[in-house]
Amino acid sequence: MRRVLPAREFAKWLDTLLPQIPATSKSTWLIPVVSRDPSDPKLAHLDGLNLSRAWMLEGIASALATNDKRLAHLHQAAEAHQQAGLTAVTGEHYEGGHWLGSFAVYLVTQRGLSRQPSPH
Repeated sequence: MRRVLPAREFAKWLDTLLPQIPATSKSTWLIPVVSRDPSDPKLAHLDGLNLSRAWMLEGIASALATNDKRLAHLHQAAEAHQQAGLTAVTGEHYEGGHWLGSFAVYLVTQRGLSRQPSPH
């Protein structure tokens, strides 16, 4: 939606879709998941979820105005997910190692994200 709506409309739409995004820094929201066993093919997907969430959170933040009160929390959640996800990109376990790298590349290269936040 950030790619098809004007910035102000996207911000309003986001309020409706995810009203639980905090506007204050004294809140915990969207904590990264932990894969207890990265060699388990099903649990390895949790590492991919962290990487995907980080990338998507950065995408959401990139479309908001620079004075949007949710930005700090979006960036904080994205950073936490990025750290958790990138920790798993080791290649030690085939279950995640053969595909997590592609998610990591999108995240660290900011693939598809706008470079300029909206001033509105």
